[in-house]
Amino acid sequence: MASRRLLLEHLLRCSRRLSFHLPSSSSVLPHPCVSTFSSAFSSVDLSSAHRSDSAAAGAVSDAFLRPPSSKGQLAEASAASVAAKKFLEEGLRNDWTRDEIQSVYDSPLLDLLFHSAEVHRHAHKFREVQQCTLLSIKTGGCSEDCAYCPQSSRYNTGVKSQKLLSEDVVLDAARKAKEAGSTRFCMGAAWRDTLGRKSNFNQILDYVKQIRGMGMEVCCTLGMLEKQQAEKLKEAGLTAYNHNLDTSREYYPKIITTRSYDERLKTLEFVRDSGISVCSGNSF
Repeated sequence: MASRRLLLEHLLRCSRRLSFHLPSSSSVLPHPCVSTFSSAFSSVDLSSAHRSDSAAAGAVSDAFLRPPSSKGQLAEASAASVAAKKFLEEGLRNDWTRDEIQSVYDSPLLDLLFHSAEVHRHAHKFREVQQCTLLSIKTGGCSEDCAYCPQSSRYNTGVKSQKLLSEDVVLDAARKAKEAGSTRFCMGAAWRDTLGRKSNFNQILDYVKQIRGMGMEVCCTLGMLEKQQAEKLKEAGLTAYNHNLDTSREYYPKIITTRSYDERLKTLEFVRDSGISVCSGNSF
């Protein structure tokens, strides 16, 4: 109880420092969060010694969600709150437009924090962290020229090319991962795609089936896929497929020339259409 009160008081002090050191004309922090952060706490009274922890927390929450009354601030629900409400009522969507994404990003920072936590708590067991184990089942010798990757055969990084790991090695690693508390086992292979690798691909399908038989979720990252291959992975029981976009479309040719951005997107489309969960990261 006391620690939460101290946290609220610390946030209040931080908000005042932020509003003092970062004037509205500052270009250091482009996100529209400073004035919202400061004003949200300015009306919260945490000085009363008898004020309960829940009452203090409730006052902070009310201050965050109360429509601002001062001139120049938004007096209506933010895009983040609208999107969160829609998710809670209608469920997940994947047809976002660029303008919608921008409007959510432009929401006040504390709105983003509050409503993202709200959505997370609704969709996940928020007090739990899933433990996963990743195994490189085929290391090095990749024909791609991704500028950031040490497994490319085009660079001298000290990583030696290896063949696909045998069944005994992979399944033993999966069993040890489960014993250590992992509930998902991920397998990564360093190659451009699975075309022309029928034997290896079939072997991986067998790995997926056997590891699912251990009661674990299974994730793979095997490069680009064709539609039929994604469907076979789904039939084998694959939980998720990792396929990172790496960067923006505009910057893509500067770090990768052996594949196109659209080829990457096509694999994600096949994976999603097959019913496999998509795991994809990006950095700009």
